[in-house]
Amino acid sequence: MFARRKQETPPQAPGPAEVGASEALPVHLEATGVGKHVDGNVLLAPVDLAVSSGECVVVRGENGSGKTTLLRILAGTLEASDGTASLDGEPLDERDPATRARVAALIGYPTAYRDLTVIDHLVLIDSTWGGAIGTADQRADDLLVSLEIDHLSERFPHELSSGQQHLFHLALVLFRPSRVLLLDEPEQRLDTHKRGLLTEILLARKAAGAALVVACHDPAMTEAIADRVVDVVAP
Repeated sequence: MFARRKQETPPQAPGPAEVGASEALPVHLEATGVGKHVDGNVLLAPVDLAVSSGECVVVRGENGSGKTTLLRILAGTLEASDGTASLDGEPLDERDPATRARVAALIGYPTAYRDLTVIDHLVLIDSTWGGAIGTADQRADDLLVSLEIDHLSERFPHELSSGQQHLFHLALVLFRPSRVLLLDEPEQRLDTHKRGLLTEILLARKAAGAALVVACHDPAMTEAIADRVVDVVAP
């Protein structure tokens, strides 16, 4: 099991995981005429999208319209067949440290380790991204409290229900230092109360200067967080 360091470790200078988005340089994510096709099959019809620090774009569309494909292109995990996608004027590529340092995405299910508890995962992420180990447990606890899953901190991922696992996956992404958040239907499997909690967290991230792109089917969440809406039309 991943061994967490004790709280008595002398405090270090704040690392990336402790620096709010408002303290980072502004960011601009843009897709122009971005589309994707494979062997003649159109997965995403060309679409335009732009978002800057402190803004949220909600992506809407029917199942199969290409919302997830668009998010993967914006995350740099999939190359567009048409058009261009860039972050601060540079191409997006998940293998590029500059992309990984600025973009955190929840697209599908993140990797989880069977022998690490929920809080172990967060502390491991914090260590990976240079967070101050002396405050990692407390900051991880604070995030779990905001999602109301702090009582699950010592459980293993396979012990969680479907809804709890989804909140755990959200925590993994939210705990990463990032200037851009890409979320694919983060409201799924959440009840009305939990959707309200997530909405408040996303609004706080916007206020802190993050740029958000969220594929969402929930009208109430869309109304609360969206500065603009991009409708993706099925091919």
